[in-house]
Amino acid sequence: MYTLVLTFLLLFQGAGAGRVVNLVLPRDLNANEVVWLEVKMGVVPRGAEIELETTDGKMLGVVSPHGVRAENEAGTYVFPVPPEAISNNRVAVRMTFSYAQKKRAPTSKEVKSLRLKITSQSR
Repeated sequence: MYTLVLTFLLLFQGAGAGRVVNLVLPRDLNANEVVWLEVKMGVVPRGAEIELETTDGKMLGVVSPHGVRAENEAGTYVFPVPPEAISNNRVAVRMTFSYAQKKRAPTSKEVKSLRLKITSQSR
């Protein structure tokens, strides 16, 4: 019983480590279009990572900027969004900042913006 309770507590704590952002598609999707998640990063320490996943735990991607000079912004990263992650023209993204074996929600200085982009499938 103790092991079961401890496992549940660890899972519950891990689920609350990030921040959930609800994004709305800029318009309805057409037949041959795909959705991309654009992540604009700010300054993060070397070795830090930002994990991006859906609220049901499907991994969208990981930003792991290792070649950026100290005190420089880490750049912009783009990840495909699977169709099953889109509901009512919305995508809920959980972001978790990982650094030095600790996890927490990223600040607005670390992740400057998130946005959804729509492109044709032939891209």
